[in-house]
Amino acid sequence: MTAVRFFAERPGAAHRLVLFPHAGGSASFYRSWAADRPDTEVMAVQYPGRGDRLAEPLVHDMAELVAEAADDLGRLADGRPITVAGHSMGAVVAFETVRRLEAKGHRVRRLVASASRSPLDPDHVSALGTAWDDEAAVSSLAAMGQTDPELLTDSRVRAFLLPYLRADFELFQRYTYLPGPPLSCEVLAVHGDDDPHVPAARGALWRDVTTGPFAHAVLPGGHFYFADRPPVELFLGEPEGSRAG
Repeated sequence: MTAVRFFAERPGAAHRLVLFPHAGGSASFYRSWAADRPDTEVMAVQYPGRGDRLAEPLVHDMAELVAEAADDLGRLADGRPITVAGHSMGAVVAFETVRRLEAKGHRVRRLVASASRSPLDPDHVSALGTAWDDEAAVSSLAAMGQTDPELLTDSRVRAFLLPYLRADFELFQRYTYLPGPPLSCEVLAVHGDDDPHVPAARGALWRDVTTGPFAHAVLPGGHFYFADRPPVELFLGEPEGSRAG
């Protein structure tokens, strides 16, 4: 099964936006981002074992996840400008996918890294801890502000969510950035000013992943700073900033 999910196919749209979910997330998280955007074809990557791919095994290896996404996006390339964005863990998956796309000769307009440490940040993995802990994972999920803490006390909800989170934790723990040519596309790093997991100041480290233009935006809010309104205009707009970040 292909990884990319279209929320509204718009072959006449001028832009394409590809979204990568956070740890434990699925493509449906971004469904509302396609509303009222006739100028943009919005799609999201569905990781194996999530949503309509529930019957497939969860993936614990970054290279496997990236290879599938890059192959599917490469087949969809039609010359229109494409922005690739990922939130939290999804930002690193998106980064590695863009690396693979550029290596194959596909042009990407912009990478948006949302609420994520750069893979060049020496603390980008250690910030998660070194061993899986169910209770710590549930507490972290509640602290991020996107899941009702009371809901997480339900054993059925925990049984549903924890396998996804555990798989993504293991995937990220196994991930190692391999040095290679920098990206050539634009990079926009976006962080919430009250994010308990990713200090906004670390966002500037994303500037070193590309030779292209770089900008860093800090918005009010926590890890899910966009909870009230999808920042599509920011993700697709003209870059505000410079390589100085």
